[in-house]
Amino acid sequence: MKPEVPKERTNREITASKVRLISEQGDQVGVVSINEALKAAEQAGLDLVEISPNAEPPVCKILDFGQYHYQKERQMRESRKKQHIVQTKEVKFGPSTEEHDYNFKKINAVKFLKQHDKVKFTVRFKGRQLAHKELGFQLLEKLAEDLKEICDVDHEPKSEGRTIFITVSPKKDIDNIIEEWEKDIKK
Repeated sequence: MKPEVPKERTNREITASKVRLISEQGDQVGVVSINEALKAAEQAGLDLVEISPNAEPPVCKILDFGQYHYQKERQMRESRKKQHIVQTKEVKFGPSTEEHDYNFKKINAVKFLKQHDKVKFTVRFKGRQLAHKELGFQLLEKLAEDLKEICDVDHEPKSEGRTIFITVSPKKDIDNIIEEWEKDIKK
């Protein structure tokens, strides 16, 4: 489902009695009656399009509406291509996560950060582990320290029930930082 480009009023759909007219060359003609504007558009073999309906009087331009609408739709498509929807990825730990698992999950988090996504690190406690919440805080602080070069901490570690979590987002120039890392590794 693609969002539709809002259509401007054209020719006889324009309800204002006087309009500020712009010619097909882009020259300002001035404030004229709607009938004069329609006549000028008809003589040029083009359409009268209401460009700025909220102006006083509304601004209308003489142009080929089909081509104008196509260009506007194309611009919307291009702008949608450039958008990146930030997602939050979650990486889960236990309070007694071993070094190998820790490094593996940290590498996955770096992949997510490379994709410009936020990462939520969660430490989940089971049973009696809850008595040692400080282990979870230490683990999250270690993670934040290890990744401080490529990400910013959105908020300090927070405890909620049986979990402790922290959310980080990638730095603005993460692509350059990762590139530098990879150069250092190859040396």
